[in-house]
Amino acid sequence: MSQITVCLDDATQALVERAAQAHGQSESRWVADLICQHTAQQWPQNCLDLAGRFTDFPLRGEEEAPQPEDANRIGF
Repeated sequence: MSQITVCLDDATQALVERAAQAHGQSESRWVADLICQHTAQQWPQNCLDLAGRFTDFPLRGEEEAPQPEDANRIGF
């Protein structure tokens, strides 16, 4: 397993300590999890679960509803 050194100011270190403790994790595990979350190359599951849930959302290839006329614009 690789190791990395991160320099944090005292206030940021305190935030990391409190957050890791609140999640019941070591500081190292908490930071590693954050890195994984923010560098993921796939959509999160809660986002994928939304697929198909919007029945009125037009999909590519479906017949599109007619669009309203543009509003009259004031000329210059």
